[in-house]
Amino acid sequence: MSRIGRLPITIPAGVTVTVAPDNTVTVKGPKGELKQEVNKKITVTVEAGVVHCTRSDEEKQTKAMHGLYRKLIANMVEGVTNGYSKGLVVNGVGYRVAKQGNKIVLNVGYSHPVEMVEPAGITFECPSATEITVKGIDRCLVGQIAANIRAVRVPDPYHAYGIRYSDEVIARKEGKKAGKK
Repeated sequence: MSRIGRLPITIPAGVTVTVAPDNTVTVKGPKGELKQEVNKKITVTVEAGVVHCTRSDEEKQTKAMHGLYRKLIANMVEGVTNGYSKGLVVNGVGYRVAKQGNKIVLNVGYSHPVEMVEPAGITFECPSATEITVKGIDRCLVGQIAANIRAVRVPDPYHAYGIRYSDEVIARKEGKKAGKK
C-alpha cells in the first residue's frame, strides 16, 4: 500500500468534507470552499471525522494516484483551515514593487513596469518595496502564481538580482578575474 495514501486525514472542527457520486470531493471551511475530482480507481470515504483513501488495484499508476489524491485532499483541508502563503523578495538596484488596487506593479529593470492582476482566490500583499506575499486557500494556485511572478525576472547567478522566493538560496558564481600575463 502507498505509504502516503494509507494515512488518514483528520478533519478539524468547522470543516466539512463531502464526496459526490461522481467522485468529486468538496471541502468547505472557514476560509472558503475547494473541489477536486478524484479518479474512479481511488475510493474516498468519510467516517467519523476522518477521510480515508483506498485504491481498487495494485497497478503502478493506481498506486501513484493513491498518494497523490490523498495529499491533494489533505492540502484542501489545510487550505480552508489556515490558508497558504508564499513570500517573494525583489533584489536589485532600483528594483521595487507596489500594490495598486487589485494588482501589483513590478519595476525590475525593464523599460516598462510589469503589472500582474490578482486572480480569483489569490491576494497580493506588499509589506515593503522589495517584498511580495501571495496568499490563498489553494496550494497549487498559490505556488503557480508565485512562480509566474518569479518568472518575470529570474535571479541571475552573479549578483542575485531578480525576484526570488524568500526561502530560496541563490548559488552565486564568481565573476571574471582580471589576470596579468
